[in-house]
Amino acid sequence: MTVTQHPNTPTLYQRKGDYIPRIAAVHDLCGYGKCSLGIAIPVLSAAGADVCPVPTGLFSSHTACPGWYMHDTTDILADYLAAWDNINIEIDAVYSGFLGAPEQVDTIRSIYQKYPNALKVVDPVMADHGKVYPTYTPELCAAMAELAGDADVLTPNLTEAAIILDREWTGTDISDDAAKELIDALISKGAKNVVLKGIQREGEDVIRNFVGGVDCDVFEVRNEFIPYFLHGTGDLYCSCLLASIIAGRDLYESAWFAGSLTRDAIEVSTKQPHFQERGVSFEPLLGKVAALLQ
Repeated sequence: MTVTQHPNTPTLYQRKGDYIPRIAAVHDLCGYGKCSLGIAIPVLSAAGADVCPVPTGLFSSHTACPGWYMHDTTDILADYLAAWDNINIEIDAVYSGFLGAPEQVDTIRSIYQKYPNALKVVDPVMADHGKVYPTYTPELCAAMAELAGDADVLTPNLTEAAIILDREWTGTDISDDAAKELIDALISKGAKNVVLKGIQREGEDVIRNFVGGVDCDVFEVRNEFIPYFLHGTGDLYCSCLLASIIAGRDLYESAWFAGSLTRDAIEVSTKQPHFQERGVSFEPLLGKVAALLQ
C-alpha cells in the first residue's frame, strides 16, 4: 500500500472501553459465493462489533453463477424491525449495501429515524465497470442515489458515482482532478465523507482510491492491482473500512486498512480451487481485523 503522507482526517466513531458496538447490517444473504452479509458479519464481528442483520434479499448464489434464485424480503422488513422496538435494541451504526427494491430505502431511513445518532454507512451496491447489476431497475438506482445523500460515509465505485450524479460513466482511467470533482459533487448531494473506489489508469499496476469529506481534504490511497475480478471484493472493502472505523481508527487509517486487506484477500483467493467462482477468500486474514483493537 502506498500513500504520500498521513493527512489529518476525522475519527468517526469513538470506541469506549469494553463496550461492544452494535451495527445494523442491511444487506442480502447469499448462500454460495461470498458477499454481503456473508462478509459483513465475520469481518465486523472480528472487529469486536455485534452485527444485527437486516436481510434485504435471499440469494441461492451470487449473480455471476448461472441459475441463481432471489427472494425479495421487502414485505417482511417492517414487521422484522418493529419487533426490535419491543426489546430496546440500541444501534451504533447502520451499514447498508445491496437492496432488493426501492421501498427498502424507506426502510433504511426508518432505521435512521429510530437511531439518529448512529453512524450511517452507505455502500451503494448497484453497478460496476459501466454495467448495472441484473436485479437493479431504474427506480431502484434512483432510490439508491437518494439514499447516498444521507451517508456519513459513502463508498461508491466510479460506475455507482456516475449513477448517483446522473452522469455518463467514462471508464476507470480518470485524473486526480476528476476524482476530486466527483467527490465534491457527491458531498454537495449530502454525503459527509466519500471513498471513491477503483481508479485504474492505463499502463499502471495499481488501484487508486480517493477519499474526502466535509472535514478533510481529498487524499489518495493506492495498492497493488492483482488482475482478477472476484465477486465480493467491494463488500469486503467496505466491511473492512467500517471495521477499522468502529475500532476507533481515523478515516485515513481505515481507508489504508481496507485497501490493504482486500488486496491480501485477492492473493489468498487465487490459491483456492475455482476461486473466481467462489468469490473473495478472506477467512485466514480475520486475525488482522481483530488486531485493530490492540
